[in-house]
Amino acid sequence: MTAHYSSQRKITPHAPPTPRAAPPDNDRMEIGPTRLALDEWAEAGLALPDLPEMRRYRWDRLTRHIVARDYGGLLMFDPLNIRYATDSTNMQLWNTHNPFRAVLLCADGHMVIWDYKNAPFLSGFNPLVRERRSGADLFYFDRGDRIDVAADVFANEVRALIEAHGGNNKRLAVDKIMLHGLRALEAQGFEVKDGEEVTEKSRSVKGPEEIKAMRCASHACETAVRMMEDFARAEVPNGETSEDDIWAVLHAENIRRGGEWIETRLLASGPRTNPWFQECGPRITQPDEIISFDTDLVGAYGICIDISRSWWIGDTAPRPDMVYAMQHAHEHIMSNMALLGPGVMIPELTANCHQLAPQFQRQKYGCMMHGVGLCDEWPNVSYPDKAVPGAFDYPLEPGMVLCVEALVSPEGGDFSIKLEDQVLITEDGFENLTRYPFDAALMGG
Repeated sequence: MTAHYSSQRKITPHAPPTPRAAPPDNDRMEIGPTRLALDEWAEAGLALPDLPEMRRYRWDRLTRHIVARDYGGLLMFDPLNIRYATDSTNMQLWNTHNPFRAVLLCADGHMVIWDYKNAPFLSGFNPLVRERRSGADLFYFDRGDRIDVAADVFANEVRALIEAHGGNNKRLAVDKIMLHGLRALEAQGFEVKDGEEVTEKSRSVKGPEEIKAMRCASHACETAVRMMEDFARAEVPNGETSEDDIWAVLHAENIRRGGEWIETRLLASGPRTNPWFQECGPRITQPDEIISFDTDLVGAYGICIDISRSWWIGDTAPRPDMVYAMQHAHEHIMSNMALLGPGVMIPELTANCHQLAPQFQRQKYGCMMHGVGLCDEWPNVSYPDKAVPGAFDYPLEPGMVLCVEALVSPEGGDFSIKLEDQVLITEDGFENLTRYPFDAALMGG
């Protein structure tokens, strides 16, 4: 297999931007890139995605997976699954803990959205959404002690739609649903199946337009990271710059390019990097320390760019143990990346992975690799000591995108190295989509 990895992006460098991918209408409904992002992508020679074709591809994958499992339909409440199915958004973070939206995709491809009652227009740009309703809000804050009534009304609508567009097939896949909703569906005679299995498998293989969108989102994310690094290197020596100050740059620059949110606050400095998973706070960063971070960034087109880097900020050289840890982390992700290719079974990745040195085993990362698309997605690739036989017995396919991770964190130490690249599985190998450089000082340069 050929590993595609170079300093040049694997794109058609002279392809002109596609006007339909970014309507000039300032009042457009769909969230999309800003003029700043479009100008930067044009300068970089990036081809824009054909969004109607991307939406059709996602709708087609979901429908095919429904039919292949002999389900009458797929009912989605997860806002990321709704985004995948319709490419529409509505208060995404609020919706994660107040589930007021739902989408039903029937076996014949008929798609219905239940949205906030005052905002049916938010999916109007997508002709694949054939009906717009309201009434899927089945949470206590909104419905009080009469949730059961609302749930019965909603479940009856689902039944009628399935009968009209899925026949008499009462096998209904559901991803996430509130308790009263589940009971109401079962009372309507539905056999509720695992919808997450359907959506995760559907989302795992990206189409050509999704890959174009991911390249654009990656460029925007790395541009924002560069501005965060420039800020940190300029401001940390003044002794008044907090972790929050540094992290805020990434947020601001993401939004300026049409990005959406960042799922975590995983930036830490100095001794707060060990143990890992302390999220950023008011600590004043100091010169001659490591700053490590994980973007977990939902950027342009709703695409997640999940990369990690560690920086040495200071005039003195980092300690030898820090340099060794950085070089070891780099070797880890590059060695594991070299295992990737179409047809490789996920358990093979686990069995053949690069072994971290003993002093880094206890605090290693929770997974070796994971899928990525609209967020962190299926599959999860475990380290040998965490693998569950039979959980991920699947081959890699062209179009999958995996994040290859390393956390090199000495137990009881005062630093951690966090590295992560985002990698596309191609027809004959892989392509590293991440171009952001590794810190020269920590690499021993």
